[in-house]
Amino acid sequence: MELPRLLLLQLSQELDRTEVAALKFLSMEHVPLGKLEAKTAQDFFEVLQEKGMVEAGDMAFLRELLFRIGRIDLLAGQLGSSREEMERELRIPGRAKVSAYRYLLFQLSEDITRDELKYFKCLLEEKLPKSKLNSKTTTLDIFVEMEKKEILGKDNLNILKRLCAEINPSLLKRIEEYELNLFGEEEMVITEEQGGSTGGPEAQARWLPLPMSSDSPSRWNPSSQQLETYKMSSQPRGVCLILNNHSFAKARETVPKLRRMKDRDGTEVDAEALRRVFSQLHFEVAEHKDLTAQQMRETVDSYRCQDHQDRDCFVCCILSHGKRGIIYGVDGQEVAIQELTTSFTGENCRSLAGKPKVFFVQACQGDAFQKGVVVEADSGEQDSSVESDARFQVSCIPSEADFLLGMATLQDYVSYRSPRQGTWYIQALCKHLEYSCPRGEDILTILTAVNQEVSRKGCSANAEKQMPQPSFTLRKKLIFPIN
Repeated sequence: MELPRLLLLQLSQELDRTEVAALKFLSMEHVPLGKLEAKTAQDFFEVLQEKGMVEAGDMAFLRELLFRIGRIDLLAGQLGSSREEMERELRIPGRAKVSAYRYLLFQLSEDITRDELKYFKCLLEEKLPKSKLNSKTTTLDIFVEMEKKEILGKDNLNILKRLCAEINPSLLKRIEEYELNLFGEEEMVITEEQGGSTGGPEAQARWLPLPMSSDSPSRWNPSSQQLETYKMSSQPRGVCLILNNHSFAKARETVPKLRRMKDRDGTEVDAEALRRVFSQLHFEVAEHKDLTAQQMRETVDSYRCQDHQDRDCFVCCILSHGKRGIIYGVDGQEVAIQELTTSFTGENCRSLAGKPKVFFVQACQGDAFQKGVVVEADSGEQDSSVESDARFQVSCIPSEADFLLGMATLQDYVSYRSPRQGTWYIQALCKHLEYSCPRGEDILTILTAVNQEVSRKGCSANAEKQMPQPSFTLRKKLIFPIN
């Protein structure tokens, strides 16, 4: 059978440089490093043909590679397969060609943010040549250099674990999960040799991408909790209300002192992340955009008046400009944060009495910088590619029980927002919710991990700094189960 060269040419035209680098990295167990210096996708495919990894009638390795990098469109459109088909196929013992170790490193590279990569490079300055740690060096490049120096390998993850513990605890957890699964598979091999059961083909594919599904490892189990846990089983769990203010043209026009207030570019990235995560957590997501101060009050009041009797929780995410203790509407008028939170006390919203009320507020509440540089504040003053939101007071949370308030940063300090990537705080929050909720972790543990990630961003002495701070009157563990 003639090799489908036209198909390979078509595939090569669809892949960008970053994706080609990922394909080469995932192939390192099968193709010598020197051969992987091919510049283009077409060159890389020719190398795979030379090594017999892609042959007429056998595109299994190529299908797996496209599946691993998430190009399901090419997998389906060009190779006639699907995500579900690949997941089933790779559960067959011995079918996967990309090693669990290699795929682990690729997943870590996907999770590491640009700021975390900078810090990663700082921590490796004594281990790797500076020429290998320049601004163009990617995470995958670093992993390759670490392997060359023999400070990273399948059985040599200690340095990588220490680095990940410094940068982002969720990265360390991913490595520990890999080690646990690897150990479990080794145990099953021994058991099989002794005449026991291997536990079935599922054991061979534990390192497939982890969805937010009910069969995730360490899933929520109320009986395993030492403290009582809030009930969280209703469908939906409750409402996740997102108040997302982006355009402040009206404020600039009508309030002279706010004439320099800028639009909050990047807020849609945050809103999209919140919508995705809380939908996965079985919340009914309701987003309201570009509200005036009065519209914010009216919107919150409408949800206060709803019957939440059949719901277990209420979540409200506020994305806007602000200053001490207040949020700006897009008309430049002010709304007290405490006015919004106290709307849901047991007295004001009886159907939520005894149930958790969770508020995440991303808004500037001051203009102090924590060892930072001069950047734009979400009170709207300066200009930079990294802009700032900030802090609010603990007094914004009601004194009665069952409230949680997630603060973007410490009192009197700014927090940061990228016009392209969203805010440090909301992006870290969503990432840790998405990773940790399937593992049964409670919200305070998750917010502690968010604190660590955000506080470590920026590794130079003059870099912007930020330290989030949650406050709460919760009486029980708050866990968002995904089943």
